[in-house]
Amino acid sequence: MQADPRATAWQPVPLGRTGLTIPPLGIGTWAWGDRFYWGFGRGYGEDDLRAAFDAALEGGVAFFDTAEVYGLGRAERFLAQFAAASEHPLAREIFIATKFFPYPWRWRQAALRRALRGSLRRLERPQVDLYQIHWPWPPRSIETWVAALAQVLKEGLARAGGVSNYDLDQTRRAQAVLAHHGYPLASNQVEFSLLRREIEVNGLLAYAQEQGITILAYSPLAMGMLTGKYTPENPPRGPRGRRFPSAYLERLQPLLRLMEEIGQGHGGKTPAQVALNWVMVKGAVPIPGAKNAAQVRGNLGALGWRLSPDEVAALDKASEPVQLGGLFG
Repeated sequence: MQADPRATAWQPVPLGRTGLTIPPLGIGTWAWGDRFYWGFGRGYGEDDLRAAFDAALEGGVAFFDTAEVYGLGRAERFLAQFAAASEHPLAREIFIATKFFPYPWRWRQAALRRALRGSLRRLERPQVDLYQIHWPWPPRSIETWVAALAQVLKEGLARAGGVSNYDLDQTRRAQAVLAHHGYPLASNQVEFSLLRREIEVNGLLAYAQEQGITILAYSPLAMGMLTGKYTPENPPRGPRGRRFPSAYLERLQPLLRLMEEIGQGHGGKTPAQVALNWVMVKGAVPIPGAKNAAQVRGNLGALGWRLSPDEVAALDKASEPVQLGGLFG
């Protein structure tokens, strides 16, 4: 995929060792059609999502991450609908990553192929660019589902295969199965942000970089907590409000003030743009969610510049006391 010359300067990055390339930042579609967690239809709707899609293409970033479970299939349908209606040249070249959910009642390997064919129908495509196993959940083994992933790669239903939410050992196992069938493990999509740095501590990030496995970072803005939008006086509503209470948001303020200060030194970058740039400097590809055009344009402001090593070190230190996983005591 080539960078759009009208967009903020960026260079494509390799997708693992597949020979494919992707932008250094993608667009997450978890909120596209999701009523329960994100409140689709209350505060934003289809027109907002279409505008977000158009803004991504105008910015030259035509990489969308979705899943069969996002909006119960609605996110995939929206992508197909928006692409078909768009007159932008990149609409015919969008890179789509979607996922298979290993529900416990899915026992046979053929379930993965059926799920992929369902995604392809909703996406109105003969082939998906990246197909990922959403979670390493039992009762079926990792080897069972990754072998099924290799089969759909062989059949040409997907160009590349990846996993999501796999730890270091599970990543090695998935990689070994695909290698046995002659395919590289393209990616592992995990939660990674200034507030969730487990992969730096447990060795997964270093292993992925050593092995040429792309880390796709979901929730790189920690569900909005790194944007500066939410404060102890203005916490998020719904499930996010329970996960991020006012007491936690109070502890978060020193990090946010540092992010704002660093952003000012880069021409007025926002805390969100600093947070996304931090993920890219760490060697991962952030895929922040976006529900409207303004959010997409804001996310694209993370491209075309780079935090200094001293700034990264300062952010690392400031983030330690507010880790959601409690990694640094």
